[in-house]
Amino acid sequence: MSEMAKGMYHYMRQAWKKPTDEMTRDRAIEWRASDAVVKVDKPLRIDRARALGYKAKTGIIVFRVRIIRGGRRRKRMGVKGRKPGRKQAIRKTLKMNYQWVAEIRAAKKYPTLEVLSSYPIGKDGKHFFFEIIMVDPQRPEIKSDRTLKWIANPENRHRAERGLTSAAKKSRGLRSKSKSLKVRPSLRAWHRTGK
Repeated sequence: MSEMAKGMYHYMRQAWKKPTDEMTRDRAIEWRASDAVVKVDKPLRIDRARALGYKAKTGIIVFRVRIIRGGRRRKRMGVKGRKPGRKQAIRKTLKMNYQWVAEIRAAKKYPTLEVLSSYPIGKDGKHFFFEIIMVDPQRPEIKSDRTLKWIANPENRHRAERGLTSAAKKSRGLRSKSKSLKVRPSLRAWHRTGK
């Protein structure tokens, strides 16, 4: 018995599992020259966007976000009468994944929209690039949509900033329900030893 033919989205998913340089190099050059948060006409990875709830309808907008890779540093103020080591920059390890950071930056730039979900579209030596799917909860098309009207509820305001998106929950260690995790029930309960 022969196998059934696969659809277009199947082959798109396979191609994006190991993207070639030809798929991303020329695009990355263009993305680096653009702004950090840019509205795009349609998703680059339509298969992933559709799986996360994207629909080509009024009220759903896709943004491309650029994030600088690497660790974070906090500069120390130079004060006389101290040893030189106290004047150096402190390296910080970011406890949020970059996808969550990208969602927060898009949400802060467009405060009337809500983040539905996001996915990576590429990286280069200096940046990560993500596409963020955002929804306008005030649009009547969204309020009447059977699968998207939940986002218009008041308890879903500022989802990205409150860590309620999928990328944020992954970063917070909430994919598993185990009570032995040091992020459950809260970091405060574990005296901040979890992250």
